[in-house]
Amino acid sequence: MALAIFDLDNTLIHGDSDYLWGKFLIEQHAVDAEHFEKCNDAFYADYQAGTLDIMAYQRFSLAPLTSHPMETLIAWRKTFMHQYILPIYQNKAQSIVDQHRRQGDQLLIITATNSFVTRPIADLYGIDALIGTDPEIKDNRFTGEVVGTPSFQHGKVTRLQEWLAHQPLDLKDSYFYSDSHNDIPLLELVTNPVMVDADDALLAHGQIKHWTETSFRDI
Repeated sequence: MALAIFDLDNTLIHGDSDYLWGKFLIEQHAVDAEHFEKCNDAFYADYQAGTLDIMAYQRFSLAPLTSHPMETLIAWRKTFMHQYILPIYQNKAQSIVDQHRRQGDQLLIITATNSFVTRPIADLYGIDALIGTDPEIKDNRFTGEVVGTPSFQHGKVTRLQEWLAHQPLDLKDSYFYSDSHNDIPLLELVTNPVMVDADDALLAHGQIKHWTETSFRDI
């Protein structure tokens, strides 16, 4: 059994679920639209540039959740899945997931996006194991803080190592599929790094390393 790891945003799905969730919250009038959109765009630009302050971003993105009961947030998440995620689901990505499943490989998604937003997306692809940035919840409400290490850049390596400590697995013959230069630390660790619709920085790095290139785009 090999470990097949997938990034989520712009890899399994053709878009960024964290950024889109922010747009969705604006539509729900859950945030001040002008201020939130400006900050959301700025954080996304930092992410693309590899300069994102992950804790600052997580506190920004989790803050709106603290003002609403869990029942409301779960209902919103269901609507978000239908309006934003199903249109960017990728059949080619699903076929690779299913191929690994048929081979008997252990499937895992590891993403910087928080686990509240990403859990139903993992379910959509039929992947039970998910490592996302974990928001703190007390008395069934979000506090706006993060539990543990955010799964971003080197944090993905940390979180994966913590997860592996409780699994009968190692990284022998492992795969990691990702689009982003932010994931180079983890791509460097696996046996089979795969660049999926890679950004320019990842492509330049990976071509020097002779990493595999592929696309999950359906069109």
